[in-house]
Amino acid sequence: MSFIKKFVGDKAFYKMTLTVAVPIMIQNFITNFVSMLDNLMVGSLGTEQMSGVSIVNQLIFVFGLAVFGALSGAGIFTAQFYGKNDNDGIRYTLRYKLIVSVLIFLVALGVFLLFDDNLISLYLHESDSSDDIPLTLSYAKDYLKVILWGLLPFCIAQIFSSTLRETGETVAPMVAGFIAVVSNCAFNWVLIFGKLGFPALGVVGAAIATVISRYVECGIILFYVAKNKHRFTYFKGAFKSFSMPKKVFKDITFKGMPLLFNEFFWSLGMSLLSMAYSLYGISVVAGYSISSTVMNLANIAFISLGSSIGIIVGKQLGANKFKEAVDTDRKLITFSAFLSAIIGIFVFLIGDKIPLLYNTTEETKELAGYFIKVCSLFIPVHSFANATYFTIRSGGKTLITFLMDSVFIMCVSVPIAFSLYYVFHLPIWYTFPFVQCIDIIKVIIGIILVKKKVWLNNIVSE
Repeated sequence: MSFIKKFVGDKAFYKMTLTVAVPIMIQNFITNFVSMLDNLMVGSLGTEQMSGVSIVNQLIFVFGLAVFGALSGAGIFTAQFYGKNDNDGIRYTLRYKLIVSVLIFLVALGVFLLFDDNLISLYLHESDSSDDIPLTLSYAKDYLKVILWGLLPFCIAQIFSSTLRETGETVAPMVAGFIAVVSNCAFNWVLIFGKLGFPALGVVGAAIATVISRYVECGIILFYVAKNKHRFTYFKGAFKSFSMPKKVFKDITFKGMPLLFNEFFWSLGMSLLSMAYSLYGISVVAGYSISSTVMNLANIAFISLGSSIGIIVGKQLGANKFKEAVDTDRKLITFSAFLSAIIGIFVFLIGDKIPLLYNTTEETKELAGYFIKVCSLFIPVHSFANATYFTIRSGGKTLITFLMDSVFIMCVSVPIAFSLYYVFHLPIWYTFPFVQCIDIIKVIIGIILVKKKVWLNNIVSE
């Protein structure tokens, strides 16, 4: 009974947890489910089209995670300022988020416009057909040119949505995300295939649909905030100036910037892993794209619970409820791992059936099914790593998370993946599971750090 009491919460605990986590889960589920539908629609055009779009999405993924990291760094302070009932502090974090996000947007725009060919070509290697590479490059460039128009509204939407979530308002971002992804799916159907009198634009149509959905989400969030400004008083006057106390700016920068660099280098590491897998040919690129889309859907539970840990535990730390924070965190990690194990079993059982829905080569379908089954076995591993990451981050230990996350993938996972191809000449069937196994080391490190309570800090106390 003492063991159960230590690791399992009561009804009130799970009600509190699910109140925060379920809206995030629903939003992530809708987003990733529609992404899978997008992937299916683009995949119906052909392997080259799907591979081209997948490559660009890997590049945009790095941008998106850099924005997420910048917002998360300031968001640690937002959650703790909220726990402290400090509206001025929340306004400072809003200003910080806007400044950093715009800077990231400008840098990304310049890089994508100047180096589009070079970046895309990093993922294109020898394949069965000599026409595959130039055709895939052409589709990727067409897609990228359009998708850039959606980067700025994405930044603005994330600034406001993240702040709402960090202050306990998770439903509005969920609704905005739902409407956005539904509009994305609808416009995809219309513009990719030329329905309702519109021309069939293929991958360009898919890009236009994504851009439209970015503006839809941004518009809904801004409208909601404006309409409910009496409730969210911390938004009032937040952008009348961009001044903030030097101490706040310094604290967010020193504690938050490691998160920006962490997300950037982690996403870069994931893109490099994808690049390592692309050495095996375009069929592997397409298969990996399918499996990644499916696993993004399967990983929703533990990713959403990780975000919930950051919000719930961060608020408790800001209110100096340290004993309660330890108890809450332990039960949240247990819940996340248990839920992930169930999901992992389910995905393993159906993993090889999902690729059959795609209009692509048999080799690609076989690879995708294999990747999905391998990843399903490691869902609990990634769940533990994710939960410990958010725990350590909630207490402002962002340098530690930087080392155990992005430094780990860049200095361990990526070199091993490339060496398995270039040095040991292993086929993808052995390389892929070997790289997945490496994350077990991260789990061990994370559990040790959580048990040592290095994260138990109030970073907004005077």
